[in-house]
Amino acid sequence: MVMQDEGMVTQLITAHRKGDENAGDRLFALVYDELRDIARRQLRYRKPGETLNTTGLVHEAYLKLFDRDESGWNDRVHFFSVTAKAMRQILVDYARRVNADKRGGGAHHTEIQASLISDKAENVNILDLDDAMKQLERLNPRLATIVECRFYGGMSIEETAALLDVSGRTIDRDWLKAKSFLYVALNEGQ
Repeated sequence: MVMQDEGMVTQLITAHRKGDENAGDRLFALVYDELRDIARRQLRYRKPGETLNTTGLVHEAYLKLFDRDESGWNDRVHFFSVTAKAMRQILVDYARRVNADKRGGGAHHTEIQASLISDKAENVNILDLDDAMKQLERLNPRLATIVECRFYGGMSIEETAALLDVSGRTIDRDWLKAKSFLYVALNEGQ
């Protein structure tokens, strides 16, 4: 995102919070390409043939973010954090719908490649990952936010550090902690 756009994002969030009905649409238009990039990076780990696409994920995130009486975003960092959570929840809800067929549950599991969480190129069930993320969030909310930015949002160490206003080294250390936690949580009982 261009530096001048960063200030505009915060201005539009403030205007939206103050009741400017058009600010939300202008904000969405301003960050649309970035949201599509995030969605595209996330969806590349999905199995072929699944119907949720980049545009669908971005637009569902828009509905989730803007179809409520109050947005409550404080600033650009908070907006992208909430957006990452919204996309994560959309993917989890989608996986649950895929797993629940007319007879009460099927054998199909929506999986994502876990190479960002583990050095192995294995697949992880997105619902198992969501459970592990909830555990991590209860234990350390910042680590969970880093996973949302890095894994779900597809952001680099530098982008995540800028969003969270910490150093890249801090994100490196916390990313390693988060990956370790998730690796253990996902491999318990195997």
